[in-house]
Amino acid sequence: MPALGRLTRRVGDRRWFGAVARLLVPADRVVGRLTRGRVVALGLIPSLVLTTMGRRSGVPRSNPLLYVPDGDAYVVIGSNWGQQHQPGWTLNLLARPEAEVDVKGRRVPVRAEVATGAERERLWELLVSEWPAYRSYVRRAGGREIRIFRLTPIGPGEPGPPAGR
Repeated sequence: MPALGRLTRRVGDRRWFGAVARLLVPADRVVGRLTRGRVVALGLIPSLVLTTMGRRSGVPRSNPLLYVPDGDAYVVIGSNWGQQHQPGWTLNLLARPEAEVDVKGRRVPVRAEVATGAERERLWELLVSEWPAYRSYVRRAGGREIRIFRLTPIGPGEPGPPAGR
């Protein structure tokens, strides 16, 4: 991992980091879209761009997220930088689990499943090994359940990704 990536991981649990990072998300969203997921989070951590269908608007919504691989699937977490409310993309996935990810220059249709029980604990360990700051985000979230999703690629003949992409 590059030195800047290691530094980012070390300061990721600081409150100021979450505030600054939230300000950079719109720019990160644009860069991720323009590079089809090749460059997300400045390339510092493994990231993808998740596109969900807005549950109320019906408009596709794209969000850059850290992920960890799990077999052929992608694991993401609705930490929202430790804020006390759920990120909108998690609510979108609950309403319509079909989505798309742009990762490493590939666009992949996926289906989301909320992890529970032992599976959630296993995926949690994968996530915190990549981004230790998630532990502090749980404390800051004030008791809010931080959802973990496993995004599994959709095979041929299965329901597809959000329309409008």
